[in-house]
Amino acid sequence: MSVSTVAAAPSVCAPLPVLGRDVTVPLVTGGEVTYAALDYAASAPALQRVWDDVAAYAPYYGSVHRGAGYLSQLSTDLFENARRTVAEFLDCRDGDEVVFTRSTTDSLNLLAAALPAGCQVFVFETEHHASLLPWRDARVTYLDAPRSPRQAVETLERALAERDSHGPALVCVTGASNVTGELWPVRELAAAARAHDARIVLDAAQLAPHHPVSVRDLDVDWVAFSGHKLYAPFGSGVLAGRADWLREAEPYLAGGGASRKVTRRADGGVDVEWHDSAARHEAGSPNVIGAYAVASACRALTEAGFDTLVAREQYLVGKVREGLADVPQVRFLSLFGNDAPRVGVLSFVVEGWNSSHFAAALSAEYGIGVRDGLFCAHPLVRTLLGSDPQTQGECGAPEAAPGEKSLNAIRVSFGAGTPDEHVERFVRAVKELVTDGARWTYRTEDGRCVPDTSVSTAAGTSV
Repeated sequence: MSVSTVAAAPSVCAPLPVLGRDVTVPLVTGGEVTYAALDYAASAPALQRVWDDVAAYAPYYGSVHRGAGYLSQLSTDLFENARRTVAEFLDCRDGDEVVFTRSTTDSLNLLAAALPAGCQVFVFETEHHASLLPWRDARVTYLDAPRSPRQAVETLERALAERDSHGPALVCVTGASNVTGELWPVRELAAAARAHDARIVLDAAQLAPHHPVSVRDLDVDWVAFSGHKLYAPFGSGVLAGRADWLREAEPYLAGGGASRKVTRRADGGVDVEWHDSAARHEAGSPNVIGAYAVASACRALTEAGFDTLVAREQYLVGKVREGLADVPQVRFLSLFGNDAPRVGVLSFVVEGWNSSHFAAALSAEYGIGVRDGLFCAHPLVRTLLGSDPQTQGECGAPEAAPGEKSLNAIRVSFGAGTPDEHVERFVRAVKELVTDGARWTYRTEDGRCVPDTSVSTAAGTSV
């Protein structure tokens, strides 16, 4: 489907109610405006439904798995029901485990700690750092950024065929890029892994909030995602999938909850019998509210219907792409081409602008929140910008003053809670900034471009 076709479609549903939808923020030029949260790829606002569910449960909070009292039993049931809800949301297979973690990063580090001895890991340089970096103790093969879905599959097949042993192997791949929003050919990559006796883990942090994810249909071994990108509050995540490597590994954390039985030995030492279920890697008092919030978000998205949510999101993607099509200074970043299927994530650079300066002006002068920098995906952004992949950089803003060139980009992202007006305001703001420049003076402070508060009136700034 072409961009023009998508953009011509009507808005098929109203945005889902989210927290913060009526928050107003001050403008440096005077007055206030409703905040346009267009940084969903970093953290999506919590759904009102999720927040209401958590608030309703909060008075009944009790210790999980550790008490005979009514509230403890209630909380334990709620926690385990949340596990089943997530398994249904992901269409897990019989025997798959759902482990609650703190985040996608935590989930993938857990899996990395459970790798069998001698495991070889294959990961594309295009991954977010959460899935690029956890494999430091394994033998890792980093694959170059592909320029098409087909090339991605061919690159992986070639690397797996040439691997230096027939021992265990794991492929780690994203479902949707946190930089370009492009959908990856997960099913085809899983088939390639299967053909070479390798396993595969899917980083679904950017995919699960936007598209249905079926472990069974995609034929992946594990899925990892974060609650705070799935319209739930911070501090919760999921690793779901095959149980064998997890059961055979030492517990991710040692402590209460992970242990089934602990006894003293005659020599004064301690013998431990660990659980062989998900509890093996959930030591300590679990984040029951976080797990419940994730389950609530899973239910809310399922009930809203992904077909409807995807159609609306593609409509908004089309509004951005068409709205800025006649602004030659704006260049969108892409691996697979501008027409490649994607979720509501778009990164771009603006000719003549430092990315931090542009993002600061969007915030201070229009009340629009976007992300600028390297998006914790340094190798990918460097590749897309055509810069030296060894160039140093930070996840945040560059050390560059307004008007100076930066080796960073700007990212706009949205989802189920984004109203049309936020996207329309963003398009209008980009055009005005490109045409007229910023209306305020900005300076660099602690590496970030900020409005110069010593200036009492708006002043034009050359860029």
